[in-house]
Amino acid sequence: MNTTEKQTANAATGPRPRGLKPPTRKVILDVFHTAILVLSVALIAFISYDTFNDIPFLENRVYMTFQLCVCLVFIADFFVELWLTPRGGRGRYLKARWFFLLMSIPLLNIVDTCQIQLSADALYFARFLPLARGALALAIVLNYIASNRITGIFVSYLSIMLLTVYFAGLIFYEREQPVNPGVTSYWDAFWWCSLEATTLGSSLHPVTLAGKLLAVVLSLMGIVMFPLFTVYLSSLILRSRSMLNMLNIDVSKVKTDDSPATPAPSVEKKVAETPKNA
Repeated sequence: MNTTEKQTANAATGPRPRGLKPPTRKVILDVFHTAILVLSVALIAFISYDTFNDIPFLENRVYMTFQLCVCLVFIADFFVELWLTPRGGRGRYLKARWFFLLMSIPLLNIVDTCQIQLSADALYFARFLPLARGALALAIVLNYIASNRITGIFVSYLSIMLLTVYFAGLIFYEREQPVNPGVTSYWDAFWWCSLEATTLGSSLHPVTLAGKLLAVVLSLMGIVMFPLFTVYLSSLILRSRSMLNMLNIDVSKVKTDDSPATPAPSVEKKVAETPKNA
């Protein structure tokens, strides 16, 4: 094959993703997914520790350095996945994941370095942006390692719902505990968030603006999320019934093949047994 024929064949088959073989690409993605999973869990633990111990996060240099490293890894993961995406699908990738890049920006470090003056509430909620990015990344990783598509979607939505309730409990405890006598510990806040997410409601009423907004967000999330449990259970039942039907069909085929053939009655015997008419 000459050079012209090779160029024609390459143009017909389309561009390959940066010349990487599928095993190499899978190893790179697995490394980044594992790093994101570990860093997301560590970031959740770090913020929880600071919240429970009432540590000002801007004054905690260890936390600020750690959050900067986590944000840089998240940004690197975005561009590495964009680089590994074939050229025809990069537009779809950017359209689907641009929000991930936006949430990966280390806003707290920028605010701290540039000495930007923000309100206490704005700073507090800005701290949860990388945490939300980590939660979404955690859901994507769980979907990636799931056994099938339906289970992956269910695990993703379940993890998002649980993490949202947990983060909402942190915010509710932080905002309501100083002014609401009904919130004495984090578990009171977590219990309230769980009841709001299940749309059952609670006798505890929020006082602050953040608490009232959380009540609306958690109720809407519960309305959207909980029907997915019904869909998932229905798919499991239908899949189990189809598997049982296939097994029954296979067993009936085996029994039919193993059963001895019934000899056909001879024509002479039928004629002999027929009564004669006068």
